[in-house]
Amino acid sequence: MAAKIKKGDTVKVMVGDAVKCKGKEGKVISVDHKNGRVVVEGVNKVSKHTKPSAANANGGIIEMEAPIDISNVMLVHKGKPTRVGFKMDGDKKVRYAKSTGEVID
Repeated sequence: MAAKIKKGDTVKVMVGDAVKCKGKEGKVISVDHKNGRVVVEGVNKVSKHTKPSAANANGGIIEMEAPIDISNVMLVHKGKPTRVGFKMDGDKKVRYAKSTGEVID
């Protein structure tokens, strides 16, 4: 299946914990197409307890973003969330914003 959301896109969380992350916007850090999940910058923060290692000598509690389901986010195009479709532009398949009909990339 084609990727409607890609790494680097700005997305808005439409569904989720009302206080924690619903309505927040952020940049997509990574996409897991196999499991249908995305990691969004500044959204769904969790605390992870780490042991001391070569990379982190002290260990401790690290705050990081956890993945959320890709169906819970919408692409933001020109400041508004929009659904994404595909169409052929000549002989090239491109993503377009369904709300405006403009080509995204």
